[in-house]
Amino acid sequence: MKKENRKLAQQRRAEARRREASRRRIKKVLMAAIPVAAIIAIVLAAAQFFSGASGTSDSSSTAGSASSSGTGTDSGTSAFSSDESLTVADGDTVNIDYVGTVDGVEFEGGNTKGRGTDLTIGSGRYIDDFEEQLIGHHPGETVEVNVTFPENYGKEELNGKDAVFTVTINGIYTGTGS
Repeated sequence: MKKENRKLAQQRRAEARRREASRRRIKKVLMAAIPVAAIIAIVLAAAQFFSGASGTSDSSSTAGSASSSGTGTDSGTSAFSSDESLTVADGDTVNIDYVGTVDGVEFEGGNTKGRGTDLTIGSGRYIDDFEEQLIGHHPGETVEVNVTFPENYGKEELNGKDAVFTVTINGIYTGTGS
C-alpha cells in the first residue's frame, strides 16, 4: 500500500510541477505581450487620430483642420461618394487632400500627404475664404485655393503671407442633410 501511496503522491507532485511550469510560461508570455500590445494600441490610436487630421498637430493648424477622422460626418448616416457629377455646395462635408505653398515653396504642416481630411464647407474652420473657393467644384477635381494667413497666425514664417493650396477634392459625403 505504501508504494501505491508514494506513487500517487509522486504523480500529484509531478502534475503540480507541470501546472506551475505552465503558469510560469503563460505569465512570461503575458509579461512580454502586454507591453507590446499596449505599444501597438498606442500606435494604432495615434495613426487613426492623425489620419483624419491633417497629418500632424502643426498641419492641423495650418489651414484650420477639420476635426473628423476621415471616415464620415458626425451623423453616421452619410455615404462617401466620389461621383464626379456631384458639386460641392455650402454645408457639404468633403474629403480633400492639399499641398500649401508660400512663394512657391511648400511649408511645414501644409500638406495632408495623401491621407485626406474632412471639411464642412462654411464651417469657418479654415483660414480666409479657403472653404468658399471649393464651392462649385467636383470630386476628382484639383483646385488652386488662394488665401492670406492672418498677421497673428502664430507661425512667424506664415504670418500675413499669401499662400496657394493645391486642393484635390476626393469626394463628398451624401445623405446627411448637413
